Amino acid sequence: MSADKHLQSWQERFEMAEAMQPLLGKLYRNQGVEVVVYGKPLLNASTIEIIKSHRLVRRHVGDKLRLRESFPFIEALSKLAVKQCKVDIGKLAVNYWREYKDASQIEAYMSNELAAAITQEDTEARDVVLYGFGRIGRLLARLLIERTGVSNKLRLRAIVLRGGRKGDLEKRASLLRRDSVHGPFNGSVEVDEENNAIIANGTYIQIIYANSPDEVDYTEHGITNALVVDNTGIWKDEAGLGLHLKSKGASKVLLTAPAKGAIKNIVYGVNESDILEEDTIVSAASCTTNAITPVLKAVNDKYGIVNGHVETIHSYTNDQNLIDNYHSADRRGRSAPLNMVITETGAAQAVSKALPVLEGKLTGNAIRVPTPNVSMAIINLNLNGETNKHEINEYLKDMALQSDLQNQIDFTDSTEIVSSDLVGSRYAGVIDSQATIADGKRAILYVWYDNEFGYSCQVVGVMQKMLGLNYQSLPLG
Repeated sequence: MSADKHLQSWQERFEMAEAMQPLLGKLYRNQGVEVVVYGKPLLNASTIEIIKSHRLVRRHVGDKLRLRESFPFIEALSKLAVKQCKVDIGKLAVNYWREYKDASQIEAYMSNELAAAITQEDTEARDVVLYGFGRIGRLLARLLIERTGVSNKLRLRAIVLRGGRKGDLEKRASLLRRDSVHGPFNGSVEVDEENNAIIANGTYIQIIYANSPDEVDYTEHGITNALVVDNTGIWKDEAGLGLHLKSKGASKVLLTAPAKGAIKNIVYGVNESDILEEDTIVSAASCTTNAITPVLKAVNDKYGIVNGHVETIHSYTNDQNLIDNYHSADRRGRSAPLNMVITETGAAQAVSKALPVLEGKLTGNAIRVPTPNVSMAIINLNLNGETNKHEINEYLKDMALQSDLQNQIDFTDSTEIVSSDLVGSRYAGVIDSQATIADGKRAILYVWYDNEFGYSCQVVGVMQKMLGLNYQSLPLG
């Protein structure tokens, strides 16, 4: 191919990606349909990101997926009355072109494959309140705001903070606009000082100052029957979190940390079916528990796990000190950016709350390292069944692409990937297949995870389930 042909091919792909963007935006804003290509989200994606998502299809199926091959499926999707679902246009296109030689059957094919999303009943929008606005709170805000549209069923209505000193509102808005790890906010953020509010991409967010969960009257701000997402980590038991339910306008509480006592710890994709309509307080467990539980479930389902150990190489968190200073916990008082710090983690034991079959089978420890985000879990397992590196990798790759865990598990075969490449990953965990060690009844798996953004995506899934919002992933196969 000549140099001119290369440029012409690139120009054609670029123009096709540009043509996709308005259709993708309308599908989400008007129908609540999120389009992905083999799990890679196209919502708010740039033209280059759309092109790259198509190139990555070769890694999964061995064949190219050209933009001109997927575009007719996006056009057909825009004509269907589908709503509130995630549609993998990459899988639909690949499966179709393997069976059909021309585009004549695309609309009928799409109607059949997406029938479940066409017939489902519409649901009522629900109010959401973020109690606390730290690392997870701000990322949850970004995720909720990016879904702004008439079809959005999770409405971010308020953020509750301590303080309220002069200049506080602008500083909070600035932290939403700019993030040293995750980059600038995708849109505009305005401050309404007079009404104590932040307006982000048209979403009006009331800022409420309070010192205790039970002293807020949400109904004063038109907020009713709300889900309060507690990001503070201060209250972790039923008595403490129950204070939220004493506030007018609050009906349910979700904790973004492991809970104490009998509160259900939910890993979305694994045990969200445990959430009952009458449950008013639920925990979304920890980032590490969310990263390892789907992988452990997949492995246990096929091979059976006798026992194992999970070692977490975890980026430092706000709980540690920047420089050496007093800290009530062992070692965490030492400078986080300068040291590797051995610390405790309850993630291995917490797995059994979401996956009871592994009760008592896992141990765990953690090492905090001088990186600001993205962590890794090294899972060392003794199995009931025998396997090898190729077999277990192929199985986990299939689970990442075709199973009920496809939204939780990602898979990479890159020999060059490092932690910063995973910033912004929306998966609970990413299998690093090149690092897998397996022989006989022993396997060691390396699982990357964005302990901030990936976890926040899992939290949104739990939020949807708590509020009875069904969000299917299609195609089913």
